[in-house]
Amino acid sequence: MSPSGPAAVQSQRFRALGARQIDAIATRFPLTPEQVETVRLLSQVLPFRVNEYTLSELIDWDSVPDDPMFRMVFPQRGMLSPQDEHLLTAATVTGDRQAVTAAVKEIRGRLNPHPSGQQELNVPRIDGSPAPGLQHKYRETVLYFPSQGQSCHSYCTYCFRWAQFVGDADLRFATPRPDVLVRYLREHPEVHDVLITGGDPMIMGTDRLLEHLQPLLEVPTVRTVRIGTKSIAYWPQRFVTDTDADDLLRLFEQVTKAGRLLAVMAHFTHPRELNTTLAVQALARIRATGAVVYCQAPLIGRINDDARTWSSLWRAEIAAGAVPYYMFVERNTGPYEYFKVPLAKAADVFRAAYQTLPGLARTVRGPVMSATPGKVVVDGVEETAHGRFFQLRMLQARNPALVGRPFRARFSATAAWLDDLEPAADTPADIAAAVWGGSPGKP
Repeated sequence: MSPSGPAAVQSQRFRALGARQIDAIATRFPLTPEQVETVRLLSQVLPFRVNEYTLSELIDWDSVPDDPMFRMVFPQRGMLSPQDEHLLTAATVTGDRQAVTAAVKEIRGRLNPHPSGQQELNVPRIDGSPAPGLQHKYRETVLYFPSQGQSCHSYCTYCFRWAQFVGDADLRFATPRPDVLVRYLREHPEVHDVLITGGDPMIMGTDRLLEHLQPLLEVPTVRTVRIGTKSIAYWPQRFVTDTDADDLLRLFEQVTKAGRLLAVMAHFTHPRELNTTLAVQALARIRATGAVVYCQAPLIGRINDDARTWSSLWRAEIAAGAVPYYMFVERNTGPYEYFKVPLAKAADVFRAAYQTLPGLARTVRGPVMSATPGKVVVDGVEETAHGRFFQLRMLQARNPALVGRPFRARFSATAAWLDDLEPAADTPADIAAAVWGGSPGKP
């Protein structure tokens, strides 16, 4: 699978490769001219980035273009609608940069860059003004976006945070320093959980990460520090062979020795990402610091939409000492039409995979929609004398009074998101208002 070999990859320093390097990538890996041109075209709208590790260790080049890891990092035809692809192509062939820029902006606007009310509902305020780089959706948790961590070692084509990576300041959450975060935390003692996210905070050097983590340890009400990262999958060298890998692990130890729970929220989408020596080493070194590793990923059409893949993934996670946590439903943003999976199929995949797991791996929850009112899990499909219904439950909610509450929606074989569903007549009024903005039967 690897032209250069694992030893060469392990000893390398990280280098990001993007659309400008696509010709060089094609000289080393079997990309067709059409695939090269697809990357050039679509990367004007959707971000594209890979590195030597993802190219050499994760993609099965003998199975391209159907290889799931290839689809995860290389833009594909069909990720944009035919109309948008035609618009982008027509603008590109003119060579007019202004026309291309206008077309790209128009297309991105149709891709729902900030789903679930992120900009309108999640941004907290200090002294009446929006707090930059923060989101506060749930009572006890604040999301923090350090500006130096707003990229990744490689980009996932399905990423719901794609708008962070396209260079448009109007679409981006980011702040350079933790001052505003610390002030907000001191004014909101009900917040005890901070999720540092992006992008990927692990793209930062340890010295820079320290600048963002250290102040959190001085806020006594912060008990949990979470770091959202794909780096264990896409660049495990960050924890093993990077020049500051040992410093990073000592920083993790500092957090745990300060009496805080450090949770590394690892994003694994496919079992192959756990099938390398470096990934296993990275997980072992992280866990040795006292940190806990929780694993989550979305169910993605054409990549991991079958029970066998998820069973293998969760079993690999538990074998490595990590905790299977969430199977998410792909959010309605970016190339959503290309990747979406109907909720009925998602529930079947989850149940079939869950049934194969040992007890310790049954910590996982799903399929879960991280939607406007909160996290909604599809518990299954109910057959009644009045028809079929999805059994749903609020795992998390903007309104804490809704957490843990079950409700039902009318069954649909094609629905792939909460907005596609209609409430059952017996839906509690407060849930119907939060989820559908109306009373039961009147979405």
